[in-house]
Amino acid sequence: MLDRILYRTGQTAIGLYADTMLKLDVVQHAPLPRGPKIIAVNHPTTTDPVLMMAVVPEQMSILITEMVFKVPAVGQYLRLAGHIPVITGNGRVAFEEALRLLEAGRTVGIFPEGALSPLEGGVQRPHTGAARLALSTGAPIIPVGIHLQRERIHFVETTVDGHTEVARWYLRGPYGVTIGEAVYCQGDVEDRECVRAASERVMERIAQLARESALRMPLPDRRTSTRPVRVAGLS
Repeated sequence: MLDRILYRTGQTAIGLYADTMLKLDVVQHAPLPRGPKIIAVNHPTTTDPVLMMAVVPEQMSILITEMVFKVPAVGQYLRLAGHIPVITGNGRVAFEEALRLLEAGRTVGIFPEGALSPLEGGVQRPHTGAARLALSTGAPIIPVGIHLQRERIHFVETTVDGHTEVARWYLRGPYGVTIGEAVYCQGDVEDRECVRAASERVMERIAQLARESALRMPLPDRRTSTRPVRVAGLS
């Protein structure tokens, strides 16, 4: 119950921010199926997991890199709201938690690339987690394609727990999202070729949807700066 209250509170706040600061453009090809499902999304910026809460109306537990959970206050909120930390080098723990939630009837959000998308555009080769979750549970995968103006990305050098990364923050501007029809995976989860083929098929669909989002994107403002910015106080 607490996780639901906190999730809805955060979702409302993020929705207000998106309405104010982002030109959120969402197109949905079909209604979301009822029951547990896997929301699979490309990952152009670090802020995508948060912004997806404003796009998908129902509560979902999103797999997010463990580093974010180490940020004071933010990490505690993410845990209490039911999101899942992905530990570097030990993704099995996150997979098992996502599997448990799907089997309990919950919805899970995942970024199959396992890292940020290439800055120049396109997508990374997918990891197999989304397909393995789908094959293990029978839950459908909902592919989602994001496109935004790369010129508006702010590169933020962030240090958390002694580890420094350059995050990509997208704080304002057009944010295009296309939600595709459900994809149902069939086959043996122990068959590596089957899992890999399903993963590639889903990632290809996500890339297609991202291109659809790009077609609706206005021309970029060339005056926007992408100069790296150092954020203090997170170490």
